[in-house]
Amino acid sequence: MDQILSAGLLLAVLVCLLAPGLWIGLALLGVGIAAMLIYTDRPIGDSLATTIWSHTSLWGLSALPLFILMGEILFRSRLSETLFAGLSPLMRRLPGGLLHVNVVGCSAFAAISGSSAATLMTIGKMTLPELKRRGYPESLAAGTLAGAGTLGLLIPPSITMIIYGVTVQESIGRLFVAGVFPGLTLTLLFVGYILLWGVMTKQGRSLREAAATAREKLAGLARLTPVLLLIVGVIGSIYVGIASPTEAATLGVLGAMALSAFQGSLTRDALQSALMGTVKTTSMIMLLLAGSAALTLAMGFTGMPRALAGWIGTMDLSPAMLIAILTLFYIALGCFLDGISMIVLTMAVIEPLVRSAGIDMIWFGVFVVLVGEMALITPPIGFNLFLVQSMTGQGIGSISRAALPMFLLMLFGVVLLVLFPGLATWLPSAMFARG
Repeated sequence: MDQILSAGLLLAVLVCLLAPGLWIGLALLGVGIAAMLIYTDRPIGDSLATTIWSHTSLWGLSALPLFILMGEILFRSRLSETLFAGLSPLMRRLPGGLLHVNVVGCSAFAAISGSSAATLMTIGKMTLPELKRRGYPESLAAGTLAGAGTLGLLIPPSITMIIYGVTVQESIGRLFVAGVFPGLTLTLLFVGYILLWGVMTKQGRSLREAAATAREKLAGLARLTPVLLLIVGVIGSIYVGIASPTEAATLGVLGAMALSAFQGSLTRDALQSALMGTVKTTSMIMLLLAGSAALTLAMGFTGMPRALAGWIGTMDLSPAMLIAILTLFYIALGCFLDGISMIVLTMAVIEPLVRSAGIDMIWFGVFVVLVGEMALITPPIGFNLFLVQSMTGQGIGSISRAALPMFLLMLFGVVLLVLFPGLATWLPSAMFARG
């Protein structure tokens, strides 16, 4: 009963801090301070300083600003034009035509970015006008882009996976490897949906485009070669074990600068904007981590995680039932928070439950990132929905309806992950055993 009252009190403090629009990181810090004032007489300043420093000075976080910088540089390059010109000859004859460029283009950019917003904006600024010009339905173009843009969270390198790995102290490299097959599975689900639309609907069949010539396909592959080399250099170096995530991120920044210079888009203004964007995004994430550290410390004093884990234990829930409950919980939370905020807000309580249930934390990392993807297209404040709205001018309601099939496919992806956990665990286990 005491823990229930404590939880209610701290939740009320959090709501009061968030209601006027206070940044989530500061709100979490405020809850941590309130909990320490109520439940302990330890010196708050010393305790918070030590805890926050230990959580934000970890070596694994050094990869974070580098991957963000790589995405910022590529976002300001002409990579969207390169991807569209390279993928169009290869995709346009398939049922669904150039809609596949939304999905495959987002998958390719996600593999060198780590940011959902950068992925969506980079691909969308080229594909949406072209799809509209060719007569593709605007709702389907917007919906597939909103859904495919979320792949930036799951397909490594993933900024969200770095945050999760640091928060629960798991290997970031193993998390990156674990995200490969689930990311490809989700990509195939999106592609399959577009293929079905292209085959089963009259409009889809009418938009079937002429096949590209062999010369056009070869030219497309040539345009894609620098992008493929960058993907292999960044992700491949981690997979084969010759570089840590931080070292791979450094290679990625150098590769992004080289690619932008080759395209003629590496100007002084572009580099300055990329650096400023990196500083802003990194600062936001570090504030979230500082707030999360304060909340984790405070939760230890209240005893809530231990009490909640004990309560869940008395219910004798199976791991599958616990995951089902957490899925519903995160879907509801995703209506109001983005994926990174969801992780830092909940891990102080959720991590002990998951570990006590015997669930693999690498697998759970892929799970929580996947449901975090769903939050990006969950109304009323799904971030990707607003990005697509800014690019198309459509109403948020129509974009939400257009993105609903992608949301359902992600939910199906969660089911597949639960039924076949090896999707996330086999590859890192095999590589770790080999190493």
